Amino acid sequence: MNFEEFLKSEDASAGQAEPASSAGAAETAEDVTDDIDVQKAVVESLAADKVAQDEKIAALTAEKERLSAALDATRKENESLKARLESLRDELAKAADALANGAEVPLSSKISILERDGDVPDRFEGETRDHVLEAVAAAREKAEADGRRRCAQLLEGVLVANEKAGLLEKKRRAVEKLFADNGNILSGPVIAELQRLGISHKNGEEYLLPDEIIKRTF
Repeated sequence: MNFEEFLKSEDASAGQAEPASSAGAAETAEDVTDDIDVQKAVVESLAADKVAQDEKIAALTAEKERLSAALDATRKENESLKARLESLRDELAKAADALANGAEVPLSSKISILERDGDVPDRFEGETRDHVLEAVAAAREKAEADGRRRCAQLLEGVLVANEKAGLLEKKRRAVEKLFADNGNILSGPVIAELQRLGISHKNGEEYLLPDEIIKRTF
């Protein structure tokens, strides 16, 4: 081999080595790009997490403020109730002392608004009371509708100061349900239940209709 052939061989070897170096550089650039994409994705994920955490913190803060305000309101209400309770205790103590000392009570407390005939006893506790209060309520509504303002006010005062026993309405609803469940027919079981309740189902020898029984009884 002569010198010229040796130079040609060296040039060929150099030409073959150069492409390998270019391929390595391309792979390195691609790796760098992938790293950048990964870092970008991580940063975006962290940013989204921060936004979600900030929203959660804001919601919790608002809820804390709401609960704190509700707690303050409850405390104030408790204090008001305590003060009212103490006031009532003082009033009761004064009333007890007055009674113990034989002090005069107001005339309005001595006089009953209504008296009743002892020969017509209640069939159940509070029957007369509930009937009277229902009548007063109906009279108040009529007085108000007729423009009798003073009468309506006085009757309203009676209703406010007196609470129903509640059994009258309860028994009325029970009898209404009894009729409804039995097709508004006075069957044997229905009559037996009415007799058990002390409710008449006849007027002389004539049988009453369910609505007549309810009106006559309640």
